[in-house]
Amino acid sequence: MFLNTLTPKFYVALTGTSSLISGLILIFEWWYFRKYGTSFIEQVSVSHLRPLLGGVDNNSSNNSNSSNGDSDSNRQSVSECKVWRNPLNLFRGAEYNRYTWVTGREPLTYYDMNLSAQDHQTFFTCDSDHLRPADAIMQKAWRERNPQARISAAHEALEINEIRSRVEVPLIASSTIWEIKLLPKCATAYILLAEEEATTIAEAEKLFKQALKAGDGCYRRSQQLQHHGSQYEAQHRRDTNVLVYIKRRLAMCARRLGRTREAVKMMRDLMKEFPLLSMFNIHENLLEALLELQAYADVQAVLAKYDDISLPKSATICYTAALLKARAVSDKFSPEAASRRGLSTAEMNAVEAIHRAVEFNPHVPKYLLEMKSLILPPEHILKRGDSEAIAYAFFHLAHWKRVEGALNLLHCTWEGTFRMIPYPLEKGHLFYPYPICTETADRELLPSFHEVSVYPKKELPFFILFTAGLCSFTAMLALLTHQFPELMGVFAKAMIDIFCSAELRDWNCQSIFMRVEDELEIPPAPQSQHFQN
Repeated sequence: MFLNTLTPKFYVALTGTSSLISGLILIFEWWYFRKYGTSFIEQVSVSHLRPLLGGVDNNSSNNSNSSNGDSDSNRQSVSECKVWRNPLNLFRGAEYNRYTWVTGREPLTYYDMNLSAQDHQTFFTCDSDHLRPADAIMQKAWRERNPQARISAAHEALEINEIRSRVEVPLIASSTIWEIKLLPKCATAYILLAEEEATTIAEAEKLFKQALKAGDGCYRRSQQLQHHGSQYEAQHRRDTNVLVYIKRRLAMCARRLGRTREAVKMMRDLMKEFPLLSMFNIHENLLEALLELQAYADVQAVLAKYDDISLPKSATICYTAALLKARAVSDKFSPEAASRRGLSTAEMNAVEAIHRAVEFNPHVPKYLLEMKSLILPPEHILKRGDSEAIAYAFFHLAHWKRVEGALNLLHCTWEGTFRMIPYPLEKGHLFYPYPICTETADRELLPSFHEVSVYPKKELPFFILFTAGLCSFTAMLALLTHQFPELMGVFAKAMIDIFCSAELRDWNCQSIFMRVEDELEIPPAPQSQHFQN
């Protein structure tokens, strides 16, 4: 009786409300997928509902058998998901802050700046800093989140060094003289001011030169005392890091100001003086400067040393090797002629080099071909990720444009890489499988206004498709009910009658089976034996 009293307005309201709710769920699911790369409903069901329903991981029983075989690949995956310091990072005061002043956007994320603060504490501090007042102030300054507080602390550290210390030197037994001596300058304070307070590259270079004078003196003193104990050894290690950082940033200042040959000389001297300090990746700065000079023979010599199977790769290494091989054939390359006569040996080498580079980092070609817009590179990058692609293309796009036909060759051949590796997350061709952690790390490193490049391209989750179909179906029902209320009412009542009659039929069958059991006194048995009896 209740169902017979329902009017068509009820069905319009029911279908319209269902369509609205499913549409809201669809919008939320789409937003969550674009931001985090996964379905919210799927994540909740796997994380929370599956344990409640008694779900068990099928792979847990096989962990003991596969742990030894997968240990190497897991270790490689962890190393490839490590975040690295960007060797070509910009100056925070002279470049990043100027971008913020002009656009009102923050080019650096909190996660990226926090990693830089950790790097500064690792490179520029040691356990004995509390013995020197200026170093103790700078140790706190590197932990400060507020930029103005860091700059004020650096100025305070420099002011402390202006205090003069008097040292008594006996001249004769009955008298003394006073020798006036200045305390050594604080090199790390100059570094902070050059990085964050200087508004131009020229100002930063002046501050780095003052830091070099102070840092070189500290390095020479600690070098003489490094064997006197672990404390002096830690000081020498810190002073070495400070000196290398200052010289590298001075070379980058010279490169920014157009003195490229001077920058190349400074980088070569630095690599000869400190050959074991590979954590700064100075060779990548050298490669970029040599490409600017179009010294391709010198670039090939550097690649021969660092493009080795035992050394870690980077987008700079792989794509620079591809550029050099493409340079030999790109000016005469034609896709039509190549399809008719086939590829020559040199062209095949160039294509293979491009495929190798694309397999290592598949995000780079879209930036080199200007299919995606560039942003300022972050201070840290993830190898094989979108952040590394941005950092490479930001500085090397001009070098690819300078080589005639190189971008055309890249455009014609880069997508062929994906045919060789149809399942990049499971198996690679020349490198390990592509790590699955790059998207999450890149979203932390890159600003929110940038659309993160995702590889391999993810298909839409099932629940987005399901909610889209549900929203469309209920919206269509609401529209039909509104346009044809009597017809849809009859249809709804017919569906309800069919459903109710099916339920009644099932109930009648169950009651008949129960009566037969009572009359024949059949003991309880499985359902299949009930039907046999």
